[in-house]
Amino acid sequence: MAEPRAKNFIYEQIDADLAAGRHSTVVTRFPPEPNGYLHIGHAKSICLNHGIAAAYNGRFHLRFDDTNPSKEETRYVDSIQEDLRWLGADWGDNLFFASDYFEQLHDWAVHLIREGRAFVCDLSGDEIRAHRGTLTTPGRESPFRDRTVEENLDLFRRMRAGEFGNGEKVLRARIDMAHPNLNMRDPVLYRILHAKHHRTGDAWCIYPMYDFAHGQSDAIEGITHSICTLEFEDHRPLYDWFIENLPVPHRPRQIEFARLNLTHTVMSKRKLLRLVNEGHVDGWDDPRMPTISGLRRRGYTPEAIREFCERVGVAKRNNTISLALLEFCLRQDLEGCAPRRMAVLDPLKVLITNFPDAAETYKGPNHPADPAMGDRKVPLTREIYIEREDFMEEPPKKFFRLAPGREVRLRYACYITCTDVVKDADGRIAELRATFDPESRGGSTPDNRKVKGTIHWVSATENVPFEARLYETLFTTEDPDDVTDDGSFLDNLNPDSLRTITAYGEPALRDARPGEPVQFERKGYFVLDVDSTVERPVFHRSVTLRDSWAKQAKSGA
Repeated sequence: MAEPRAKNFIYEQIDADLAAGRHSTVVTRFPPEPNGYLHIGHAKSICLNHGIAAAYNGRFHLRFDDTNPSKEETRYVDSIQEDLRWLGADWGDNLFFASDYFEQLHDWAVHLIREGRAFVCDLSGDEIRAHRGTLTTPGRESPFRDRTVEENLDLFRRMRAGEFGNGEKVLRARIDMAHPNLNMRDPVLYRILHAKHHRTGDAWCIYPMYDFAHGQSDAIEGITHSICTLEFEDHRPLYDWFIENLPVPHRPRQIEFARLNLTHTVMSKRKLLRLVNEGHVDGWDDPRMPTISGLRRRGYTPEAIREFCERVGVAKRNNTISLALLEFCLRQDLEGCAPRRMAVLDPLKVLITNFPDAAETYKGPNHPADPAMGDRKVPLTREIYIEREDFMEEPPKKFFRLAPGREVRLRYACYITCTDVVKDADGRIAELRATFDPESRGGSTPDNRKVKGTIHWVSATENVPFEARLYETLFTTEDPDDVTDDGSFLDNLNPDSLRTITAYGEPALRDARPGEPVQFERKGYFVLDVDSTVERPVFHRSVTLRDSWAKQAKSGA
């Protein structure tokens, strides 16, 4: 990843720390919990943390904060590593797990008990929440808060030995139940959880809470700057309390920035998991999902996502970014690299009555601005398909495509003139008849006459049939969480977020490779799905192209 084009307040604080001699090497990290797939919001954090380490010639760590075995799986660990590699974030040998530090974290918990700063509590989760108080009323102390150090050490030892069931006891910090910050009101440090861990197996039946493990893991690894999103700002006093009361080898500095919110989607991992588990989408990598794997499958490139994150920038206040910016970044990236092909998504057959029986072959550039990409062969036959929207029986003034008696240019091939319209029993246009001008072969302009319209096409007999999956936003509203009191974000799901059709492409589509982008001229950027077969190609539409006529029609021009 390249150094950012514009530095932000985080860089300013790091510069100040280096100038003051607090650090000689900048060390950042990305610390995901392996309980789901990463999304575009995580991509911003990855790009930021990795970019900072690269800009200062420092180190970047990937650490999995795997402290909840009931929700964590190895497949999530694997997918997260795949996503980071794809984005270009290289952690080298710096791969760590919070579970690597379970013994040390346990010893530090014992240290707090010995210092009288932690106690074993028998209250249930509901009772602890009831004792916690509110923002305006102080909490109530646990009746078990004054256990002796010896009793707490014995109970904590027995917790680790597995003598108690899930939820029977927890270890809590002894801080201040009247503290204005609710996170400081005797938070839970350890809970009992008889569950198999994806790395440590059955070695443990007590697990540290995220808040207890997170900051100490940073301290163990020598992280200099813990770059977090704003929801962790209220947790910073607690993290600082742990650091101040434990013999940690290093003190990280936490800096918060605004998380990324995107229109027409949700970023909550809990809500994304619900979409998957309830079958509203086809898995974590469904191309409608904001997950990195879903964006990758849809045809987004790492370059486009990195550019998007760069343009979004780093702010101190939460805001919502338009999905249009992400699409703009993809178009900008694909414009220079995606080969061109012709494909018809809504076919209308045209019979060119005076065309020879044998096919004629024309050349089309693989990229109009890059001759080095070469040409491909495009066969023209008596029967072709054009887009149904490229014909109108009674065209308005600014419609320059095909109409009765009107001449248009077939891309790369010749001029044709519509001579007849054939309709079915229901009055729907079934086929067009046309003639072509032999003098216009190969794009020549006979008589120097001007033809305003150029349309794409494919042979009706020499083509590649494929399944096209056309996507719209997953939700109908910009803010899916904007619902009535008794509603759910699921109420805003878009029933038309996926439309599957049979389409036809020119023969050169046989050269497409899974994951490689292609521009279907005038229709958008597409990508061949990884699950495609020779017999059943599947292309996802990554993003549409601008259509001036569609804009005019929508505005009533």
